[in-house]
Amino acid sequence: MKHLGFASIPSVQQYLRYAKAKKLDIQRLISLAGISPELLKNDNGRIQGIQFQTLMEILIEQANDPLLGLNSSLFVQTQSYSAPGYIALNCTTIGEVIERIPLFERLVGDMGTTTLHKQPGELIITWHCAYPSPTVRPQMIDNILLSWTLYARWLAKSQTNAKRVMLSRSDPGQALKKQYEERFACPVEFNHKDNSIVLDDKLLRFPLHHSDEQRLRTLEGQARSQLSNLHIEGDTFRIQVLRSIKAHLQMGVARKELIAQEFNISLRTVQRRLDHENSSYQMLLDEVRFERARALLIDTNLSLKDIAYNIGFSDERSFYRSFKAWAGMSPGEYRRKDREECREK
Repeated sequence: MKHLGFASIPSVQQYLRYAKAKKLDIQRLISLAGISPELLKNDNGRIQGIQFQTLMEILIEQANDPLLGLNSSLFVQTQSYSAPGYIALNCTTIGEVIERIPLFERLVGDMGTTTLHKQPGELIITWHCAYPSPTVRPQMIDNILLSWTLYARWLAKSQTNAKRVMLSRSDPGQALKKQYEERFACPVEFNHKDNSIVLDDKLLRFPLHHSDEQRLRTLEGQARSQLSNLHIEGDTFRIQVLRSIKAHLQMGVARKELIAQEFNISLRTVQRRLDHENSSYQMLLDEVRFERARALLIDTNLSLKDIAYNIGFSDERSFYRSFKAWAGMSPGEYRRKDREECREK
């Protein structure tokens, strides 16, 4: 089985608070999942992802709650998000909070990754669950998307709602669908390819009242240091840098200086270690940009200008030249070719 990484203790505790409210035997739950009770007392600790997935499977079976994901989101607290939760608490706007999710989410755990893409008037936040269990995935996705929504409302001290929510799970029926729409306070659509929240651009500028710029810088510095100590067994330095570039590029830019800071090493050391693996920062940046550009060309109707902006190019012409060098064809030709092939299937 693929290594499922790790999960922070605070992210586990929210589900245990839910289990306690359901009057389930928590000691039995953690024992069956192979989790040490002592480890759960350490907020800075982590458990293996396979243990977390097993805990979730047992919890889902025992709770017998079709809305477990939505209901457990009510037990999320600031510390549930570890360092990213406190970083969010000191941001100036909702948009600043969202931009930092891909950068620091690994401090919460390896349960999934977030991608952001902007289109005219909207921002689409998509969460990709890393756990393969078919029973765990939909409940964890529900939990993540609604807990983000609830935390944003708490930060803003306002009923900040999405334009719509799109879920890959099948339609649960009218009664349950109504509960989804009541919780998210917006239309919820099912049977989508991805799991996403669509926000109006105006919401990104919504001001937060706990912001503290100096504390934010301090917390981000501490978070980058913590990230430098996180790795999955078997990961090469190249893979670690590639993962970091993917996270930074969600903000439209991946500066080499910030990557070096994240690993707590100099720019020269970054390049020397990549040279040792027959790679370079530019090669990795191009790889991530190409992968993301292909996804946006295939999965969205974004203009080439908007795609260029989403992957960190200053203008459409630079993107056009780079993509043609990568793919051997222009972005427009690539999009047309893919859609023609889809029609032929």
